[in-house]
Amino acid sequence: MLETQEQIRYERLVLPHLDAAYNLARWLVRGRDDAQDVAQEAMLRSYRFFSTFQGGDARAWLLQIVRNTCYTWLKRNRPEEDVTEFNEESHVPSAPTPEQLAMAGNDRERLSRALETLSPRYREIIVLRELEGCSYKEISAIASIPIGSVMSALSRARRQLQTVLTTSERKEAAGGL
Repeated sequence: MLETQEQIRYERLVLPHLDAAYNLARWLVRGRDDAQDVAQEAMLRSYRFFSTFQGGDARAWLLQIVRNTCYTWLKRNRPEEDVTEFNEESHVPSAPTPEQLAMAGNDRERLSRALETLSPRYREIIVLRELEGCSYKEISAIASIPIGSVMSALSRARRQLQTVLTTSERKEAAGGL
């Protein structure tokens, strides 16, 4: 069977961003198997609706679909999980040594645990900016919010993440870990 021009265009523009789609889904739904399912569903949606893609940033377009698919999945499968924004008022060298590698692994684990404590909206902003390297403009398009809101949400998310990390660091130091 011959591939159509649209299939070729889809493969060229969208498929290179499959890892980013899975990564965002992984952080939003917080589970590898669930993230695979959600990312697959989002990819199917993107393929089905590729004819509506008007050009521009295919990565941002795909990540917006992944984001929406994640929130739909969360509402259906984890309705008790709060998917609203956090209310602040209520709440290397080229040859590292084994010791450095162990410390870096511990830091990654602490960061991962700290990211898990953020609300889905803040986790999403941090993942898109810091892990996926999206620009404010791309995040604005993906999350369907103004750039100013992206910047303020990113600032609050970073501040909350810093608080969680410093609190856990103090607890570990006090516990002798």
